[in-house]
Amino acid sequence: MSNEQTGGFRRDGLRFDGLLLVLSGPSGVGKTSIVHELLRRFGGIFSVSATTRQAGHGEIDGRDYQFITESEFQKMINDDLFLEHAQVFGRSWYGSPREPIEAALKNGRLAILDIDVQGAEIVRAKYPQMYGVFVLAPSEAELLHRLRQRGREDEAAIQRRFAASTREIARARSGKTYDDFVINDDLPHATDKICALVAKRMGVATPPSI
Repeated sequence: MSNEQTGGFRRDGLRFDGLLLVLSGPSGVGKTSIVHELLRRFGGIFSVSATTRQAGHGEIDGRDYQFITESEFQKMINDDLFLEHAQVFGRSWYGSPREPIEAALKNGRLAILDIDVQGAEIVRAKYPQMYGVFVLAPSEAELLHRLRQRGREDEAAIQRRFAASTREIARARSGKTYDDFVINDDLPHATDKICALVAKRMGVATPPSI
């Protein structure tokens, strides 16, 4: 079976036999639930991003994000410890630590990144054989409805997030970063579809849903 089929690839002389899955999509589209099910079925690892922003209400360090200082973040950049990193809205920094991802890949496991389009483009340039999946809502109207349904923000913030999401979708569709686009019109069905796509890439049988 070819490297492309199994997800195996090389970087800097190192052999990776697992699959690097980059999952993207707008807020409210169901990515978190899909990631949890992928981890349950495949036993992979999820990259917890590092950030310089303050923890939000209910967020736990090491589970939701690694909350670090700007000096710590800069040292990680200098030491080449990120797969990708970026400053968002000219304020806080976000980055995906390299070590846990590459350790999982070397052991033939599934490694998942939940990052935006900009980050996915960076990872694609470094790891051409990554597998990119972009999750979509059935329509823009439904996406806006889901953002409102979460009840986390006021209407002005929702509209800003919605506008940013439509730009992200357009950027994703116009580029070559993503291998597949999956519409989440039904969460169990969309999850099963993504699991089947991942299993095909890894050259394994699709794990059962129960």
